Amino acid sequence: MIFITAVALLPGCGPGQTVLVLSDPQTDRIYASYPVEEGDVFTVEFIHSVNKSPVRDYYECRPDGIWNTQCVYYGFGAGVEEILLEGETLEYGDNGEMIVSGIDHKIDPLIIVVGTISDHILTIGGEEVSLRDLCGRSSKVLFTLKQE
Repeated sequence: MIFITAVALLPGCGPGQTVLVLSDPQTDRIYASYPVEEGDVFTVEFIHSVNKSPVRDYYECRPDGIWNTQCVYYGFGAGVEEILLEGETLEYGDNGEMIVSGIDHKIDPLIIVVGTISDHILTIGGEEVSLRDLCGRSSKVLFTLKQE
């Protein structure tokens, strides 16, 4: 019994680390992976193609997948939420941003197509990552949570 307990405490043994994996949904090529824990939040920001202002989507890592929880934007345009759903709230920030909270929508699958005109920026664990540099323009990027 002591031997089993000691083995369970060794690095790499026991439950695996959860990682956010960015991959190509057609080839399964892995672009990158980032360690995450339950409740961790990452964002993806881009410049809206119509109104030319930033849009930042917030995603939370949960045991059952990736959930969109908040969106921050500065102007209305195609694909930007204009009607609030039940449980959602709209607030205005000090810099004129519109903050929609309470979205609580599971995204399955979360696939982002990297911009050709403007970049998509992933922010995770305090690090900013250019998806254009990581994956290439017009690349489809699948975001999934996996146990390593």
